[in-house]
Amino acid sequence: MRQKLFFGGLIVFFALSAIGHFAHWDMTLQFIISAIAVVFVAGFLGKATESVAHYAGQRLGGFLNATFGNAAELIIAIFLVKEGLFDTVKASITGSIIGNLLLVLGLSLLAGGIKFKQQFFNNQLAEHNATLMIMAVIGLFVPAVFVGAEHFTLNKDHFLSITVACILIVSYLLWLVFSMITHKDVLADKEMNADHGEEPAWSKGVSIILLIVATVMVAFVSEWLVHTLDSFTEKFGLSQLFVGAFVIAIIGNAAEHSAAVMLALKNKIGAAVEIAIGSSLQIALFVAPVLILVSAFMGNTMDIIFTPIELTAIGVSVFIAKSVSRDGTTNWYEGFLLLMVYVILGVAFYLV
Repeated sequence: MRQKLFFGGLIVFFALSAIGHFAHWDMTLQFIISAIAVVFVAGFLGKATESVAHYAGQRLGGFLNATFGNAAELIIAIFLVKEGLFDTVKASITGSIIGNLLLVLGLSLLAGGIKFKQQFFNNQLAEHNATLMIMAVIGLFVPAVFVGAEHFTLNKDHFLSITVACILIVSYLLWLVFSMITHKDVLADKEMNADHGEEPAWSKGVSIILLIVATVMVAFVSEWLVHTLDSFTEKFGLSQLFVGAFVIAIIGNAAEHSAAVMLALKNKIGAAVEIAIGSSLQIALFVAPVLILVSAFMGNTMDIIFTPIELTAIGVSVFIAKSVSRDGTTNWYEGFLLLMVYVILGVAFYLV
């Protein structure tokens, strides 16, 4: 019954979003409908990914969930890059990183911790994730400091941005080789390989087809949502920073929210952490650099220079997430602390 209601809502809001876009409805109404449609489509994407993950295993499944969960944000960002809205793109990248580290991880730890007094995941995986998070901060922090201090020319700025982007992408791809192939057994979680007798929603073939369909739907709805952003921000007097960092990020993270929390409630906290932290790492080390290269191919290179506000938010999020996850054990209070940091940043961003 619940699944029928979900798919009913998915079809209705996707159709309304399409009609509103092509019939040129009021921009605010279009934004609201498209935002709700993105949530439904992201949820559909999450369900399809979770079904594929049943056949691929939980470790790879967590990676797939993070990857396809980020599809909405990546596609939204590509359309923003095409429109030249670089500030909104960087804000959405910032929002995705802090949203996954604080909101998604926080909700997962809180929900799982209320049901289970203490939850455990692989200690070595936690240490590697912490190191990678620091690497991500370095990759974003160094260009901002050097370009600001030395007043680089535009050519030097773009050269440094593209160079750092390539290094981050290579680092991320080698991390996948390290974690999925050469050191797969060392970083494995026993509970992440258990299916607890659960049956997948669909067969393997149907799951893959639905995953492709969901990704295509995300692409369409994302374009319709981006089309409404300028009018929405202007009408309500919101900054591009706040809309990018919180509104778009929360909508785009819908798939991770649902999947990670449900896994935590099933005592699969390792898979939930993999989705939340793994998704943040993927945004910082892969998605953001890819957007730099995409913009360069489009002939209007976006630099990798983030504002002090954005760097502060990312740095604070990485610091608290690293502190909470470094010992491989979690509880509800740690989840609460992550959510409170998210609220603090949210209020600060709103006031900008």
